[in-house]
Amino acid sequence: MQKILTIAAGLSVLALMPACNKYESPAFGTEKPATVTAQEDLDTYEALKSFINRGAHPNFKWGVALGLQEYLDKGVKYRLANKNFDEIVLGYEMKHGAVVQADGSLDLAKVKVLLETAKAGGTTVYGHTLVWHANQKAAYLNGLLSPMVVTAPAYANDLNLAGLQDKSFTAWDRSHPGGGITVSDNEGMGTGNKALKLISSGGSSAAADLQLISPSIAVNPAHKYEVVLYIKSDKPGEGRIAFEGLNNNTPAIDWTKSGKATETFTTGISWKEIRFQVSDFAGGNIKLHLDLGYKPGVTYTVDVNNFYVYDTQGAPAVVNLVTGGDFESGSGWGGWGGSSTRGVTTDGMGVGNKGKAFFVTNPAKAANYWDVQTSYPFAANLTNGETYELSFWVKGTATGVIRPELQSANYSSNGFGQVQVTTDWKQVTVATTATAADRSRLIFSYGEYAGTVYIDDVVLKSSKATGGSTTVTEKTPLEKSILIGAALDKWMKGMLDVAKPLVKAWDVVNEPMDDGKPYELKTGVGRTLATDEFYWQDYLGKDYGVTAFKLARQYGNASDILFINDYNLEYSLDKCRGLIEYVKYIESQGAKVDGIGTQMHISITANKENITEMFKLLAATGKLIKISELDIGVGIKTPEATAAHYKAQAELYKYVIDKYFELIPAKQRYGITIWSPLDSPASSNWRAGEPIGIWTETYVRKPAYGLVAEGIKANLK
Repeated sequence: MQKILTIAAGLSVLALMPACNKYESPAFGTEKPATVTAQEDLDTYEALKSFINRGAHPNFKWGVALGLQEYLDKGVKYRLANKNFDEIVLGYEMKHGAVVQADGSLDLAKVKVLLETAKAGGTTVYGHTLVWHANQKAAYLNGLLSPMVVTAPAYANDLNLAGLQDKSFTAWDRSHPGGGITVSDNEGMGTGNKALKLISSGGSSAAADLQLISPSIAVNPAHKYEVVLYIKSDKPGEGRIAFEGLNNNTPAIDWTKSGKATETFTTGISWKEIRFQVSDFAGGNIKLHLDLGYKPGVTYTVDVNNFYVYDTQGAPAVVNLVTGGDFESGSGWGGWGGSSTRGVTTDGMGVGNKGKAFFVTNPAKAANYWDVQTSYPFAANLTNGETYELSFWVKGTATGVIRPELQSANYSSNGFGQVQVTTDWKQVTVATTATAADRSRLIFSYGEYAGTVYIDDVVLKSSKATGGSTTVTEKTPLEKSILIGAALDKWMKGMLDVAKPLVKAWDVVNEPMDDGKPYELKTGVGRTLATDEFYWQDYLGKDYGVTAFKLARQYGNASDILFINDYNLEYSLDKCRGLIEYVKYIESQGAKVDGIGTQMHISITANKENITEMFKLLAATGKLIKISELDIGVGIKTPEATAAHYKAQAELYKYVIDKYFELIPAKQRYGITIWSPLDSPASSNWRAGEPIGIWTETYVRKPAYGLVAEGIKANLK
């Protein structure tokens, strides 16, 4: 207490000293903490790209990855990218899964806006990525490969097929046989079905040069009739169905429900459904003319069992107690339970990648199987003692169990048993007997299932009914190859057409090489695949890369720089060698690969000798070399990282940059892209919670920023 009073007294004396006395500062002070000084030093650096001597290095690209919306929002990330980097690359939004829709169409609206925004910001865009196995619209692609499912009409067939079934052609007219009209066993759809084989001659050029005329068909002139057939050909073909007995016997028809009527339809290696209605009858009988003479040397195959002409207003042979079970015009289904949702999908998500389906999403398993349900009410109660057959197609986003049942208002029911759901479409046929006269609805229970279930083509009928049979036809390996090849062509053409005015460099093929077998391509065979995973190479073979590079060259700019890109090339030098060998193979097949990208998602424990050797191997190819996705972790999460971790990280960033410039000749340097400029948030799907960036999550420069800047200054002066 006495000491405090003495100090106080001293202050009072100082306060009373004459104003003319000169004040002298005390002879003591404090030093800035080293961390503050270091941060102030970092903050003095200019923007990274300002250190590049453009006169000496006009083509070098200093790039950064970010999300599309981050850039379009024009916030801090947008300004950081434009100020510090030459080029941006999107982590996801230019990939197949982001652009291709459920029906195979391409939604490129946001990509167009991005390109315009980047152009206005003075930044180039690198295309990432055209052909990969992840981030794909796998549901659409797998739908192309799904079996063709044909359900017989619920009406009697008015077309007499007896002369085809017994191969006698009784009542069928083959007066224009072309190169031959026969019936073959086991060449129709499904198993064991007969098929018509019609061959056009070498000189065939007109519709009737190959013609088969059906027996006479009695019709009710006041009704509409539907014609259905399934046809394919060994090479591209063309045909039509003409008539006898219409007011216009050669009408333009919308053969495949495309929305456009044409004079003819086309055929190819896969079965195609031809389905249309006619009502322009001149009398009480018609005949069909199957005219396939347009092109020479084509062999056509028509399935015999599924060739129909039927009265759409006649008495149905099969009564489906679930109206609209194909969900094309809605559902009529109710539902409840927890936070589940339900509804009808967009077009193209039904079985076989056609039409619509009904879906139910249950986020998590419930306590009881009946806690999540959908319900379809019958127009009238079912018959007590009657057996009912339920068939439907089902798939899910995960494996699990659902339960259909016939139920009364008091919740008593007759169950069909558990139905196993897989991630592929499968048809389920089950039966149960109604044991009460008040069964009034069809119930599906989903409480045991977590994920989304898709259901299509639901048919509930009495077991006494006949007809309505189903034919399932698997696609051949050749068909699959052609279908997937066409899908690849459509995707690449659509993307490149939109992007090529501004995108001049692409990752064409991404991550092709297998980790365990580094000289072989990856495969999805024998693996449980993620919902967005699809291996193009499993259907197009080793030449999938050849095709991809040729398409990129065809649909892009002739001067585009086309890369192949992979990861762990510094970790597995054999994988690096395997990738180089694959590049040689691609070029041996007539395609041109301009560059190789090495991703380098590494950590401070990375083997520096391997990094050096990788750069030497890549340099020896003579190709442009790009560090395509550089980020460096420290082995622990951000909260535990120390100054020593950040020092090691900074040093490795500079080491990688220095070695790239030391070992890659100037003419082969495309550039370097920082994949994660900021430390990764804990919620991220990429290296979650790791301090991998050269800025913190709050945009504070890290030691890595300083040494990256020094690396650029030293090598791009």
